[in-house]
Amino acid sequence: MDAKEIIARRVARELRDRTLVNLGIGLPTLVACYVPEEISVAFQSENGIIGFGAPPPEGMEDPHLTDAGGGFISALPGAMSFDSATSFALIRGGHLDMTVLGGLQVDAKGLLANWMVPGKLVPGMGGAMDLVAGAKRVVVAMQHTAKGKPKIVEALSLPPTAARRVSLVVTELAVIEPTEDGLVLRERAPGVSVEEVVANTSAPLIIQGDVLEMPIAS
Repeated sequence: MDAKEIIARRVARELRDRTLVNLGIGLPTLVACYVPEEISVAFQSENGIIGFGAPPPEGMEDPHLTDAGGGFISALPGAMSFDSATSFALIRGGHLDMTVLGGLQVDAKGLLANWMVPGKLVPGMGGAMDLVAGAKRVVVAMQHTAKGKPKIVEALSLPPTAARRVSLVVTELAVIEPTEDGLVLRERAPGVSVEEVVANTSAPLIIQGDVLEMPIAS
């Protein structure tokens, strides 16, 4: 199991029955592959669809069925599509129960940076700002380090996505909850020690008693 699969499986455990959930582009879309059988979740993408599922098998891709990042998706029975104005009205109106977003950095206050890639020309700000501001719960799904450098840092060196603190950060090493008092280490991945998590994190972590091992959806 690679790092992205560990993260997607753990995030899937945050899903709740009969909720509307936005999956950001990239790693977050993998969460659709690991939805627990006992629950029903409607996935939304800001380009205008509710009810998408896991990426289709190779050869079954439909160029008219993509997520906001242009990745191929499948449409589950009952899925619907609509224009971007309606999609963003859902987001800005506070109708999303949860969003799962990728991240470049999260700081000690729980602020996210994810819309600008250093050194790369990008088309500009997308839906992440609206999602962080508008969703009831914001879960960041990202790898713990990039090129050996921690992505959970004392202070952002990249522009923040929004002024709001995110709800939870899930990496392949740990589950961390940003709180008013700081970043609380809630779980560590199987086979990963607390010391290893701390060594790969630049921001201070609040560690209270025994840190539980991360459960991962099968």
